[in-house]
Amino acid sequence: MVRNRGFTLVELIMVIVLLAIVATISVQFVALSTQGAIDTGERQQRALKAVVVSEQITRMLREAFPLSVRPVGSGCIEWLPIAGATTYVALPAGNATTLEVIPFRREPSGSALRIIVYGYGTPTSDFYTSPVSSPGPISPEIDAIDNAFPAEIELVSDHRFRERSPSRRLFVVGQPQTLCPEAGQIALYRQYDIGQPYTAGRRDVLTANLVGTTSFTYTPPSLRRAAVVSFSFELDSAQSNETLKVTQEVQIRNVP
Repeated sequence: MVRNRGFTLVELIMVIVLLAIVATISVQFVALSTQGAIDTGERQQRALKAVVVSEQITRMLREAFPLSVRPVGSGCIEWLPIAGATTYVALPAGNATTLEVIPFRREPSGSALRIIVYGYGTPTSDFYTSPVSSPGPISPEIDAIDNAFPAEIELVSDHRFRERSPSRRLFVVGQPQTLCPEAGQIALYRQYDIGQPYTAGRRDVLTANLVGTTSFTYTPPSLRRAAVVSFSFELDSAQSNETLKVTQEVQIRNVP
């Protein structure tokens, strides 16, 4: 008589235990690999966001008229953006509403545009007084620009510029803009007039999910070097406790 042989109960239990151990290790391995991929993706997203925000702030500040940059409010930075630049033919000796200039390569666009000529030695606050003082470095609003040759700029009222530029440079600036650190965000204020507080303008959120201290530090320009704005912010992760701190300096071109 042939005797059938099989697995004992002990052997079956040992196999089950071994399979359970292998399955647990496999699940943990897959889970850790997946979490690692998720963490890597979040780090890349934070790094990309930091680059985008830094580049956006840098581009805005580099378009500022260097003498107009100033700290305001609680850690905020304000400036007048340059909408265009050219060379003037001659500045009137007295008050005038029309200036003759070399045609703009790209005609300035925007609302409430003004002219700035030189301005070195002038307090920064003089660029933000309303109504503007005459004589002074900044003009009343531009009424019209005829960019034909010779080009002409017409002001809404007469004005006399206090200084002359050694290279006859003339800048057209737009309405003020302000960057402010606010409760885990960086806010951009714009579309407000000279003489108004920045809070009267339109508020846009430039970035959110910030932790720590966000700061803007301004070093004024001189005749030998450019103005410098240093800023720093720290991005937080919504899924983990990791953060990414960004620190950068922006040199604002200094052309008298």
